Amino acid sequence: MPQDTIELDETSLRILDLLQQNADISNAELAERVGLSTSPCWRRVTEMKEKGVLRGAVMLADPLSLGLAVNVFVHVSLKQQDKVSLRHFTDAISERPEVMECYLMTGESDFLLRVVVENLQKYQLLMMDCLTQIESVSSIRSSFALSQVKYTTALPTQHLRTSPGRSAASSR
Repeated sequence: MPQDTIELDETSLRILDLLQQNADISNAELAERVGLSTSPCWRRVTEMKEKGVLRGAVMLADPLSLGLAVNVFVHVSLKQQDKVSLRHFTDAISERPEVMECYLMTGESDFLLRVVVENLQKYQLLMMDCLTQIESVSSIRSSFALSQVKYTTALPTQHLRTSPGRSAASSR
């Protein structure tokens, strides 16, 4: 197991899976669903928070109900990949609320962004007022999502249940 991976038993993994599906679940219901009393369940959740396994709880808003119908994946290449250029780009992008995700990438482009906006005109404004104004940007390629096939915020945990070296006893 990697050094930064925390050892979780089967009960803690079930708690984690349930909280990823619904962070609004009460401690009493959570405890009942994993077969614990409320105090030990609360302690496990608290421990996972303290160890950084759980980082806050949010409500997920439906983009369409907020009028955010356009989901764009943007590949950005920089003129050069030095620290100053990378920092300049990430600083500019971090200020934009419509940029939902930004990843430094390997391969053909330097960054991959996921942008959510109301319409094509709003995306054009982002392009013209922000992306094309960043001096270090050399190229921008946009791909528009036609439909969302799958979306989840829940991380997979199955690898923690079946990893080599985990015995049946350690997963109970």
